[in-house]
Amino acid sequence: MFARFRLLFALAFIAACGQLQATVRYTVTLADPVRHLIQVTMELPAGRDSHELQLPVWNALYQVRDFSQYMDTIRASDLSGSPLQLTQLNKSRWRLTGAEKGARIEYQMFSNDPGPYGAEFNSQHAFFNLAEILVYADDTRGDESAIEFRNIPAGWKTATSLSQQGPYYQAKNYDALVDAPVEMGTFEENDFTSDCGRYRVVVDGTNASSILPKIVPPIQRIVNSATAWMNDCPFQTYTFIYHFGNSQSSGGMEHAYSTAITLPASDIDDLDRFTSVTAHEFFHLWNVKRIRPQSLEPVDYTREDYTDALWFSEGVDTTAADSIRLRAGLLDETHYLDRLGQAITELESRPAHLTQSVEQSSLDAWLEKYSYYGLPERSISYYNKGELLGVLLDLRIRELTHGTQSLRSLFRWLNEHYAKQGKFFADSEGIREAVQQITGADFRDFFDEYVAGLREIPWNSFFFYVGLRVSSIDVEIAHSGFDAVQEFNHLPIVVTVQPASEAEQAGLKPDDELVSINGIAAGRDFERQIEAIGPGGILRLRVRRNGAPLDFQWKLGAQRVKVYRMEDLPSITPEQKTARRQWLYGSSQPNQ
Repeated sequence: MFARFRLLFALAFIAACGQLQATVRYTVTLADPVRHLIQVTMELPAGRDSHELQLPVWNALYQVRDFSQYMDTIRASDLSGSPLQLTQLNKSRWRLTGAEKGARIEYQMFSNDPGPYGAEFNSQHAFFNLAEILVYADDTRGDESAIEFRNIPAGWKTATSLSQQGPYYQAKNYDALVDAPVEMGTFEENDFTSDCGRYRVVVDGTNASSILPKIVPPIQRIVNSATAWMNDCPFQTYTFIYHFGNSQSSGGMEHAYSTAITLPASDIDDLDRFTSVTAHEFFHLWNVKRIRPQSLEPVDYTREDYTDALWFSEGVDTTAADSIRLRAGLLDETHYLDRLGQAITELESRPAHLTQSVEQSSLDAWLEKYSYYGLPERSISYYNKGELLGVLLDLRIRELTHGTQSLRSLFRWLNEHYAKQGKFFADSEGIREAVQQITGADFRDFFDEYVAGLREIPWNSFFFYVGLRVSSIDVEIAHSGFDAVQEFNHLPIVVTVQPASEAEQAGLKPDDELVSINGIAAGRDFERQIEAIGPGGILRLRVRRNGAPLDFQWKLGAQRVKVYRMEDLPSITPEQKTARRQWLYGSSQPNQ
């Protein structure tokens, strides 16, 4: 009798699970891994006669990438298979009519964009940022949605933060659905339970099983430190998806309940960059995903979304992430101050810091896909200056409140007054108002001069509080004779070649892509790779021009540059030592 009851209960449960409540259903069929093709079906319920359909023009990066370029043969029918009229309105938008009895939209997508910002399907694995492959209807964007994956190769597993019901993965609406990347393949996984809940660590790549034991312990320290720093647990399960490869491509993309990160396999030998990227992306689950500028809500998938607050949402995110790493014991004072010196050098060495404010840099983020924009004379980085402004804000807040408030206080205040109330802050002005709330001080000059304005930063007036100063020295470094720019996870690209230089005489040209430098793959640190060769050394450069490899070599010249570094004041007071210790590692103060 008991066995029969258990069987009836199980059958009832299965039947209930089969009654999917989602209004909009997607099916993604992994069709052809060799040609990187997937088939997508979207089903809309009966009701409205017409719908306007949209495939996002951007996602993950602040770049219009027009994902419709990868779409083949879109068509529509009713649920019985009879064709419906689908009228194209622009390159990424369609009007569907005759859909009062429900509709099925079908199309094919080419997916071969690797990394955390793309959609990729091949014989090794599949990874999807779903906004890059899923059309939505304006009128059902806010409705419950579900997605099913079919034709998954034998032995493949699936990892995503979406909840599963039977064969479907579900979300409360389209935005939540596409904010959950999906990894499929023969990945390795190591889960753990710690502060706040369960954490999934998924690794795709060669030697994944040997990588996991090396990265899980620092991840545990990061999540424990971060959740304690924020005193908040806005999730029960969080998923880390890592791709480790042989190229020098690197980057990470934040999501509400997960992150996707791509790094070179060589980073496992020195975990500094690994912990830096991981802490940065994990802290994004608060900053930008929940503590969010009003100008980015709701997401506009049809065009650029402009905000002047990326300096805070991205740059100050790094400030907070480094504070978390310091408290987790993954970064020490010496290395942290060295990083600050490098960051100051980067900003001061770009002539554009005198012509472009960090708010302008935030608004101009949509120009980052153009190589010329990346030149030092044209732009600064909102990541770089934003990180430094986060440090200066932290120091000034501490100084004015005698150490009772800090950058952490600011994030906790924003979390309580915006994120937890479902509200969004008013961009840079909202941050200024929040700082004034926790300090009782007027920060208008700080924001007018350093955030919206172009005033040179008086570094020592900020660092004096913790017994530090910024000094500079002139050093001689290698001069390559060309300028190149590295855009996210793409190869560095040559923008300018100086006339009559050794580089020009060797045959280097603008738009050449740097593949390797003296036999080592060119990546984000390509400038340091060249500097390490030294003046008078031989640069052997492999480039790609119009898809064809070319090799050049020449003798490097020399140039003098100014390098900034952090150093102790000649005489540090006990109060400054205490302030520095609290700044770097926290203290018994409740808001440190």
